[in-house]
Amino acid sequence: MSRHRAPAQHLESLLTAKDVIMSSIPRIAVVTGGRSGERDRSLLSGEAVHESLTRLGLAHVMLDPAEPEFADRVLAVDVAFLAIAGQWAEDGKLQGLLESLGVPYTGSGVMASALGMYKPTAKSVVQAAGVNVLPHLVVRAGDDPELSAKNAAATLGLPVIIKPCSEGGSIGMRVCRDAAQLPAVLAGGEWLIEPFADGTAVTCGVITVDGDLMALPPLETLPTTAEFYDYAAKRDPNGHRYRCPAELPEPVIAAVKRAAVEAHRALGCHSHSRSDFMVAPDGEVFWLEVNTLPGLSPHGNLATMANAAGIGYDQLITAILAAAHHQGYRP
Repeated sequence: MSRHRAPAQHLESLLTAKDVIMSSIPRIAVVTGGRSGERDRSLLSGEAVHESLTRLGLAHVMLDPAEPEFADRVLAVDVAFLAIAGQWAEDGKLQGLLESLGVPYTGSGVMASALGMYKPTAKSVVQAAGVNVLPHLVVRAGDDPELSAKNAAATLGLPVIIKPCSEGGSIGMRVCRDAAQLPAVLAGGEWLIEPFADGTAVTCGVITVDGDLMALPPLETLPTTAEFYDYAAKRDPNGHRYRCPAELPEPVIAAVKRAAVEAHRALGCHSHSRSDFMVAPDGEVFWLEVNTLPGLSPHGNLATMANAAGIGYDQLITAILAAAHHQGYRP
């Protein structure tokens, strides 16, 4: 079980971590890009990490898994900093390659990455650990869309929010208020369906500092151009705004932070993660999903939460790099 120390002690550890990294990790690769639908977001994260490592005086190279020579080039480094997201990157496939090649890397291992990406299984694991989740239905490829639509409307009510089972970045998410439209939406693919209700959308990061898990101040996301924080709203600077810390009662803030750490542990996450939540008007907290490789833009969710905790961007990057897994088998 992780130890718990005061934030000031965590920050003191971050101030000395850079010197340890410089002496023990001489060759760093920033792995970014990839071939998922989140390639653009990954490249933004990669550029931000590149700039941070440059400021820190840490030598590094930039590698893209979409390039044919990636496997050969990554063998030449001491650690891979994963500034990447989405399919073939955040779902355990890239992690499995690096494990097979014997290359240490930042973030979670194969099992936690795969669990985190597949939303239905992630919800089942987190719920089994005692974390509150919304009711849901899963529609799999080959299921009758008409029957699935009737079942969803009868079981969950309307409106519902529909999410691809294995996507990140809000790709493919949509709200459906009309039962007659559901069959067309559900035709093809695998979908997770949840009730869409009023509430406060918040996200909470967890980082590891010197072996300790630290939950960051929850951040409230407020879309300004859409009814929820969808793909377009995330990528449009005018499509959203943040409140960090979230304007919620302290007991609710504490419940969100506790659930983020519990989900991180239940899924077997390593180093850092970011969990998304819905807080109902009565204060009840519902865990939605996890990001095992959250975006690393200097103005993104994780960096904003770290800053609210007194952790600068370069300190955040140092903490992630220092927590890279270097030896021993892990699932």
